[in-house]
Parts: sequence; structure tokens; C-alpha cells
Amino acid sequence: MSVTIHPSAVVDPAAKLGEGVSIGPFCAVGPDVALGDGVRLVSHVAVDGRTTIGAGTVIYPFASIGHRPQDLKYHGEPSELVIGARNQIREHVTMNPGTEGGGMITRVGDDGLFMMGSHVAHDCIVGDHVIMANNATLGGHVTLGDYVIIGGLSAVRQFVRIGSHAMIGGMSGVENDVIPFGLVMGDRARLAGLNLVGLERRGFKKDDINALRGAYRMLFGTEGTFAERVEEVGRDLGDRALISDVLDFIRAKESRSLCQPRDA
Repeated sequence: MSVTIHPSAVVDPAAKLGEGVSIGPFCAVGPDVALGDGVRLVSHVAVDGRTTIGAGTVIYPFASIGHRPQDLKYHGEPSELVIGARNQIREHVTMNPGTEGGGMITRVGDDGLFMMGSHVAHDCIVGDHVIMANNATLGGHVTLGDYVIIGGLSAVRQFVRIGSHAMIGGMSGVENDVIPFGLVMGDRARLAGLNLVGLERRGFKKDDINALRGAYRMLFGTEGTFAERVEEVGRDLGDRALISDVLDFIRAKESRSLCQPRDA
């Protein structure tokens, strides 16, 4: 398939364009950009920097992809933005490359939906099948696992980790890490249970979900310290796959605070 470039688009000759790339009216593509097979820039899309976009991704008008990070510590280092395949990047989305202070790369996985006005900041690591609703914002160095959903108008503080299959309710401010499968909401987000609807939609077995619910009640109960409860859950239920995911997430960064239930 041939590459299609609208006459009004400005594409640097050094840009790498895969088979079947379509670049619509008034787009701008910089010299260090690589567009995979079948990438489509609908119109008025600006892609710059050392940016790689995976096959089949579609980017809608007025998105700004790969431009200078919004970090005053950035001094022009040759950092990258790597976006996976088959993403839908809607109007006015912004995604920035990494910085020297964060590993020099921002990485977005495959099959994501980034709705209007959402923002992926420098040095973020975003998993596969992620949904960010309108005007959801990630601060720098945030990590999102697979199948995470960020509700509209929510903000995630820099360095926060959100585990796979977690859901963030709309208009939430997330300051602390969120366990896999967790459901959080609020102006200063609190854990409100498990993302049961998401678990069912992803096809997890009922027995595994029920075991996870039991582990959740143990972890965020009132007896003993949190560290003691983590050890108890690991001893009694740690051989169950979903529960093991939660425990591994907690133990990976024990120095970081977790979102807790309001009455914890």
C-alpha cells in the first residue's frame, strides 16, 4: 500500500513512513518521527521529537505528540516517546517524551483509547488496553498496568503506580498507589472496593474473584498492622493468581503509600 500525504501537510523528508500511512490536511511530522504501517493522522496533528508510533494507530485533530516535555529540568536531551499499535488518540491529546531524570523514555502500549484532552506526561509507562477518558491527566513518571481505566477529569500525581485492571472514578485526584483490580474515587481518591465489573468483563472466573474479595477484606481489615495482614494473606491465599498479583504489587514498592479505604 502506498503512503498518502495531503498537499497541505508538512512532512520532513527524513521521517520514516510505513506502508499505507495516511497523513491528512495540515499535519506536521518532524524528522525523527517513525510512523508504522497503516498509521493515520486524520488532520491538524503535530508529531515531533524522537517519536515512534505503532502500526494501525489513528490520531485525531489537534493532538500534540512527542513535543518537548513540560518539565523545567528538561534540557534538550535526546529522549523518546514510543507508542504501540492500534491506539485511538483523540482530539487535543498530548503525549510527551521522557527526560534524563526518568530513563529517557515515555512508553505507551497497544490497543489504548485516549479520549479528548487526555495527557500522558514525560517518563510515564502505560500498559496495553488502557482507557483514559476526557481530560484525564497523568503526571510525570506514572505507571499504568494493563486494562486500567482513568475516568474523565481525573488527575494522577507524579510517580504513582496504578495496577492492572484498576479503575479510577471520574474527577478523582490520585495521590497514592492503587492496587491491581482496585476501584478508587474522590477528590483525594480513596479505595472503594474492587473493580468487579471490570473483572467480570475480562472473563475472570467467579471462584478467583470471590477469593480476591476475601483477600481484599483481610488486607484492609482492622486487625494488626498492614504489614502483618499482607503476610497473612500471602500465607493463606498467596497461591491464587489474582491475589499474587496484588501482593507482588504491594511488595515491589513497600516504601510507597497505597490508596486505602476511607474507614481504614
